[in-house]
Amino acid sequence: MRIRVIAPGKIKEKWLKAGIDEYRKRLTRYCEVIIQELEDVPDSWPEEKALNEEANRIMAKVKSQDYCVVLDLHGRQFDSKVFAANLQDWFIQGGSEIVFIIGGSNGLSPVVTKRAQVRLCLSEMTFTHQMTRLLLLEQCYRAFRINRNEPYHK
Repeated sequence: MRIRVIAPGKIKEKWLKAGIDEYRKRLTRYCEVIIQELEDVPDSWPEEKALNEEANRIMAKVKSQDYCVVLDLHGRQFDSKVFAANLQDWFIQGGSEIVFIIGGSNGLSPVVTKRAQVRLCLSEMTFTHQMTRLLLLEQCYRAFRINRNEPYHK
């Protein structure tokens, strides 16, 4: 099984990189994790131009057979147990690979959200796209633990 995360920008904060690395390491018991970092678009660009360019960069990484889940403030929210059940189903539908797509500071272009099979919202709160990577990987790890009836924090 493989989880691919497509996300803009490099993680600069050491503490955040350490957290992401920790959950990537924990997930190796269950699946391969690939993070594909895209070059950030300049903050000085108009929002529409930035969204379009980011969409082009994202879509260049997405294959026609990919099962895509976008992280979207307008997506569906799940508790951890329901997310775990869905993750299992997504792996089946995706041929053992799921592509999670995280947008930049402007969100995601409709081109990207329309391509996705699932629109997922981690919370009604807004997180930086860098922090979203950590939260997503932690929830994936929790989901594997739940699906295998292994202990983890409740």
